[in-house]
This record gives sequence, structure tokens and C-alpha cells, in this order.
Amino acid sequence: MGNGPSGICLSYMLSGYRPYLCPDAVHPNSILQSKLEEARHLSIPEQDLEYLSEGLEGRSSNPVAVLFDTLLHPNADFGYDDYPTVLQWKLESEHYIPHLVLGKGPPGGAWNDMEESMLTLSLGDWMELPGLKFKDWTLCNRRNSKNDRATPAEVASYYKHYVKLMGLKRNFIDNSYVTYVAKTYREPEESACEETTRILSEQAQHKQNHDYLKNWEIQGYRRAADGSREPFCLFAETVVLATGTFDAPARLEVNGEDLPYVAHSLTEFEAAVCKGKFRGTTDPVLIVGAGLTAADAVLCAHSHNIPVIHVFRRRLNDPNLIFKQLPKKLYPEYHRVYHMMCTQSYGTSSIHTKYTSFPEHCVLSFNPDMKCVLQSSSGLKKVFKISKALVLIGSHPNLFFLKEQGRSLGHHPNQPIACKGNPVEINPYTYEASKEPNLFALGPLVGDNFIRFLKGGALAITRCLEMRLKNKNQIDESASNNGVC
Repeated sequence: MGNGPSGICLSYMLSGYRPYLCPDAVHPNSILQSKLEEARHLSIPEQDLEYLSEGLEGRSSNPVAVLFDTLLHPNADFGYDDYPTVLQWKLESEHYIPHLVLGKGPPGGAWNDMEESMLTLSLGDWMELPGLKFKDWTLCNRRNSKNDRATPAEVASYYKHYVKLMGLKRNFIDNSYVTYVAKTYREPEESACEETTRILSEQAQHKQNHDYLKNWEIQGYRRAADGSREPFCLFAETVVLATGTFDAPARLEVNGEDLPYVAHSLTEFEAAVCKGKFRGTTDPVLIVGAGLTAADAVLCAHSHNIPVIHVFRRRLNDPNLIFKQLPKKLYPEYHRVYHMMCTQSYGTSSIHTKYTSFPEHCVLSFNPDMKCVLQSSSGLKKVFKISKALVLIGSHPNLFFLKEQGRSLGHHPNQPIACKGNPVEINPYTYEASKEPNLFALGPLVGDNFIRFLKGGALAITRCLEMRLKNKNQIDESASNNGVC
């Protein structure tokens, strides 16, 4: 479930595309190179991922993600871009595993809803998926830019083109909204849904029986062109959660947060700016948060001469501020925001005309008269009249279709799933949920927020499903040879 880069990459591998070590490849990590040489004739999914991952370090806590990233981008974290990938891809149709990818919109997931003109945090090359270099695609599409970073519009277009080019479209059902997912042991024939009958008849061409369809029931609807809803009901042996984390904005949980002038979406603010709703406004916009989305809001307001009050809990010298982790040369716009945060902070006399930061402050409440109450770390309260409030403090995945919204799947069972504080607990080498057999998760749901690392999840899941399918076929063959019906 989810047709963003996680779902697309997994579909690519489940469709039979296999990574092999290039014939003349030499990985800069000599120990890893030695391990790869031991089984050069085998594809990577056929090898022991735990053995290959051992001893590797990277920016993901998931070892297979680090392994696959270093195979695709050797020494990337050391700033070297002259090491080519050591992998080559081959399409082996006999390894196709029947699957469906459900998504609310076209392939690309949340990338289709992002502001088109912004630049991605990652380099363009790190946004690419296996088998199609982003640079090659941009050249073919006449992109005229000297910046190594891409816009979300370019990335979304790349993902849609990728699905078509790789022949994955048959696996994708767009405009699909999942409303219910649960374990069930009913026979598929008990469902009267036409959509189920159609899907099962197609999948039956790849399987001799429907035993594998008894584990999960997925209900939802497809939104037709005229806006009507067409319900569907599917059965599957395995469910993979690839929904990302952009579904539910994080909230402050303070009084007045549901008032009309309080928003939790940068897109909503940008739309209001484009409509001229802040033209001639003297009251500032309140922006809450110290992440990149909040910084984008500051940049948007600043470029339209809209005064800003910027509130965040962290200290200005906090080493965990995202701005301290970004090279100035690659991310000049974010460092401009950080410079303003440091040099135009709230003083004892007055606030700055166009921008004032309030480090180590929090919002106590929003009032109906368009006033907000702030409180400093020392307990001092301040009241400001504002024109709009933007709460941009992150987001959480919306897993409402699972029992208890999937809380039981996390490392902390009583808390909501969150990519940073409480990701889905998985087997690190299969990405299967530790607390729910035949349920897998990848991407931000397991803490891999960067696209370069989610590909490892697709590799681990593909290997796991292939091994199980192989074992099942061997058991069936053995039973058949022994005359067992």
C-alpha cells in the first residue's frame, strides 16, 4: 500500500528485475568486495544479506539499507561521486511475483502534492530508482538547470515515467483509498466484490491454488473520474506498508489549534499567498517549527514581503538543528533562513520589521481574536496579534485502516507510529513486522526517510518473499511426488 518511491521500487524488484555484480566492478570497500566475489554468479537477492551487511556503517539504522546504498552509490557519504555503481540489472521474468500497488493518486505518492518550485533536500541522483539514472532522464526531458538538486515536480514526473518505462503499470491501481486491513481466513469466494473477482482471476494465472490469499483482507474504494466511489475488496497473503509519513500533520495539541486561521500545511499557505490574501497585511504570520518545511514557509513569506514571527523550541546552537547538517554551498536558501534565525531573534526592546525568531519558545494557545500566546523556556509569556498561524512541526503516518492505527507494530506499542521516535519494529534483514507475520514495512515507516535508503527495504522484502515462495514450491513438489493431495 502506497505508490510513492518505496512502492515503485518494490514493484520493480517483484517484477523480476535482478541486481548482479558488474563483471568488472571493484567496490572501494575491500572487505565487501571480497564477499561479493564469493558469489559473483548469483544475484544479490539470492545471497546472504546479513553476511554482506556485516560491518558496514551509514546514515541508516537498517543494515540492508546501508548495504544496498553502498552498492548503488559507493562512498557517497564521503563526498566521492567518481565511484560508479557496482551493480547491473537484468530482467528475469521467471522471478515475477504477482502483486498490486495501491495509491491515492498517480505513481509518485506525496511527490505529486509538493510545491513544484522548491528544491529537494537530496541531490537529484539520490532521488533516482534502480535502472534509470536521474541525470539521463533530465537530459532527455530537456531540463535546463545547473543545480544538482531537483524540484518536486521533476521528481514526480520522473517517477511516473519510471513506472511506464519499466513496464510496471499493470501492477498499479491509482486513485485507490484503503479503509480497512485485517487478518482473515475466509475463502476468497465468499466476497461478492467484482473487483476482487477480477483480481483473483488474474492472479490465478500465476498460482495453482488460492491458499496464499487467505491471510489478509483489504477493503477500500477507487475514486472514479466523476468523483463517485467504486468499492473493492482484495485478499492477499502478504501486505506491505509503503505509505510514507505525510498523511497526518503533527499537532501542538493546544487550545485554539482548530481555529480557521491556524493551518498545518505549507501548500495551504502558498495558495493563500498566490490569491493575494496577505496583500497589505501588517500583522505577521506565525510560523511554528525549526525544520525545512518551516524554513520553506519563511522563504515564501519573505519573498512576498509578509512579516514573520518564527517560533521554535530548540536553542540556536543546538547541534541537531537540520541547518547544521546541510552544506552551505548546496543549500544556500536554508542557510539564509538560519542566518535570520540567529541574527534577528527576539530582543528586550522590540521585534524586527519583517522577521523575528523566538528560539526556545512554545505556543500556549490561539485565541479567537487572532492573538497567540507564546511562552519562553523561562516561563515569560508574550501575546501577539497575527494574520495567520502555520504549525509545521512534522507529520505522522495515518494508519487508520489498521487495528488501533497500527500502534502495536511500533517499538513502543502504546504510542503512535512515527518515523523518528517510534518506527515499525521489523526484522532488519526481511523488513517483516516483528509483531505481525506477513506484514512488511519500508521507507519512512521504518526510519528510512531518504529515498537512497528505502531501496534496501525493497531488496530485503523481495528476497524474503522469493525464499518463502521457493520453499513453498519445494514442499508442494515433495508432497506431489509422495502422492499427497
